[in-house]
Amino acid sequence: MKETRDIATPSRTKEILKKHGFTFKKSLGQNFLTELNILRKIVETAGIDGNTNVIEVGPGIGALTEQLARNAAQVLAFEIDDRLLPVLQDTLAPYPNVTVVHQDVLEADLVKTTGEVFTKDLPIKVVANLPYYITTPIMMHFLESDLPVAEMVVMMQREVADRISAAPGTKAYGSLTIAVQYYMEAKLAFIVPKTVFVPQPNVDSAILKLTRRPTPAVAVTDEQAFFRLTKAAFQLRRKTLWNNLLHAYGKDDATKAWLTKSLEEADIDPKRRGETLSLAEFAALSNALEANRG
Repeated sequence: MKETRDIATPSRTKEILKKHGFTFKKSLGQNFLTELNILRKIVETAGIDGNTNVIEVGPGIGALTEQLARNAAQVLAFEIDDRLLPVLQDTLAPYPNVTVVHQDVLEADLVKTTGEVFTKDLPIKVVANLPYYITTPIMMHFLESDLPVAEMVVMMQREVADRISAAPGTKAYGSLTIAVQYYMEAKLAFIVPKTVFVPQPNVDSAILKLTRRPTPAVAVTDEQAFFRLTKAAFQLRRKTLWNNLLHAYGKDDATKAWLTKSLEEADIDPKRRGETLSLAEFAALSNALEANRG
């Protein structure tokens, strides 16, 4: 039996990095967690057990992967940095239920890869410490894929977590809030201080728990049009909804008439700002715009 000392302690992390001569790449946003209790709390928040398959993104040296492997049926980890492959081969050797794939998760065919790796048809959860610089694209890649992800428990910059879990009318509320909450229920689980990472980032992190809704939060006639509208509404943050819509769709008379009619039908005052509209109001406006499109 190979050694199974926990990876996520400051001394063991240091030892692993030294053994493999590993240096951090700033461009990949690498920050390794060295606090066991937080990792265990992440696994607990995600409700990982023997009836769960888990996808991890950016396993690093395997600190979270190890905790997932001890609880899950199978773990599939995507790692983009080829320098970490021999490290993971070493640190995760005691865990035969882990598969590390050397690939950028944004380029991965998630349905195909999970089909090849997971031997049992179990609920899939995404649990990861996401690199700050690419948090949003990774989350949207999972949400927009055909992979039936039941839940995501992901660590990210606290500010991004606040934006995703925000309510209408708050400063943090925006098109990202809507894009995620359309698919998932978002709840900020807990804060992770910057002091428990090597190297230490500049800001605190947060664990966000996202649970897939059985159906999207609102019914829209055209999803692409809906997301285009929500992006447009926040384009110029301090401007009214009307100004943002003109900026996005055009200022000619026909467009103005189309927008005016649709806003009236959706019962939305054009002088409001985008951040005051709920998901339901955005859906009503999007559906009215589509119905009145010439």
